[in-house]
Amino acid sequence: MKGPNRNILIAVDDSDNSRRAVAYVADLLGGIAGFKVTVLHVIAEPEEDFFPTAAERDAWMEREGQRITGVLAVYREILLKAGFSEEAVKTRSTIKYCPSLAECILQERPDDYGTLVVGRKGRTRTEEFLFGSVSSKIGDHA
Repeated sequence: MKGPNRNILIAVDDSDNSRRAVAYVADLLGGIAGFKVTVLHVIAEPEEDFFPTAAERDAWMEREGQRITGVLAVYREILLKAGFSEEAVKTRSTIKYCPSLAECILQERPDDYGTLVVGRKGRTRTEEFLFGSVSSKIGDHA
């Protein structure tokens, strides 16, 4: 019989809620052998006409990629300090056109991950109903 899946995907942005989600996984599982974590950030590709020129769009994409690389490095360090091994923690960033960020995250989730962790914005149920929530949409899909 196959054991439990110990691969965890944490979908993040640069918010305090994402930092708390990473810290939660770190506190809960750090130092326990066998768990592997991938920290994922999806950069939502802007519409073609969002920037006046292609050069401005390219410059924004470069800045955003560098900024997110730094954010992912901080999250990786949180997990390593909690006891995860270097080999057990990966980071990944991808650029995609995302009509729904929740759908993009779910599309980026490999089949060999048993757990998907996302932060919450702390919205009330009414706000979630009116404005939506990435975590709620992912939960509904699951």
